[in-house]
Amino acid sequence: MKIIKRGYYVGERPLFGERDLVLEDTIFTDGESPLKESADIKLYGCMFKWKYPLWYSKNIYAKNCVWFEMARAGVWYTDNVTVEDCQIEAPKNFRRCRGVRLKNVSLPNAAETLWSCRDVTLEQATVKGDYLAMNSEDMKIDGLTLYGNYPFDGAKNVEIRNSRLISKDAFWNSENVTVRDSFISGEYLGWNAKNLTLINCTVESLQGLCYIDNLIMKNCKLINTTLAFEYSTVEADITGGIDSVLNPSGGRITADSIGELIVEKDKVDPSKTVVVCRDHCREAC
Repeated sequence: MKIIKRGYYVGERPLFGERDLVLEDTIFTDGESPLKESADIKLYGCMFKWKYPLWYSKNIYAKNCVWFEMARAGVWYTDNVTVEDCQIEAPKNFRRCRGVRLKNVSLPNAAETLWSCRDVTLEQATVKGDYLAMNSEDMKIDGLTLYGNYPFDGAKNVEIRNSRLISKDAFWNSENVTVRDSFISGEYLGWNAKNLTLINCTVESLQGLCYIDNLIMKNCKLINTTLAFEYSTVEADITGGIDSVLNPSGGRITADSIGELIVEKDKVDPSKTVVVCRDHCREAC
């Protein structure tokens, strides 16, 4: 295996198609696609300063590396890529990849990142940017701190644990998403989702959890969450109260109290939803 230490590369495609290569403390700048179509590459302490560094590559390992802001669209069409202890300042990273492992990473400018990827593990990551993980599948996430709107739009088969999501319109059009032991704050949570499960979560959401086919909530808190469950089929066990519920389509809702229960008989069939209040409800039909 060839080893390059403290390399400095400019211009386009300087290491195009390389195989079995270790790069240490190496800089790529002022040239696109430096490692395009490479395979079996290990990167330690390297810096990417220009566009498209890893496209159509396979078996990539990166540790203590930096993608600067102009290293945009950094990893596309690449399979089996592991990134640890790295800073990724560039947007639009990780697109149409398979086998992505991200651990202890920061992505402060992550707009349109992790799109249409499959088999993704994300562990201990801080991310800021809109449209994270759109249309991605088979994701396992633990310890994500997210600041950004519209995450996981169209995503499928996603498991999230121990995370904090500050995000408007999370999980729209998603399918088979389970979130455990997490905090979610943002308007219009989960609209048009199918099979969304929240366990031991705290949620704050204006008009959240609506238009969902098979919403399951176990031991969750709904704080300042109003007009919830509109046109959703729901099995919800809520700790504490719910400010207001509007026109659920069916299922069972259990809470300590419901400030306002609105069921419009011309829009939904009230007999299809069972509402249980441990304390009290105030209904306006």
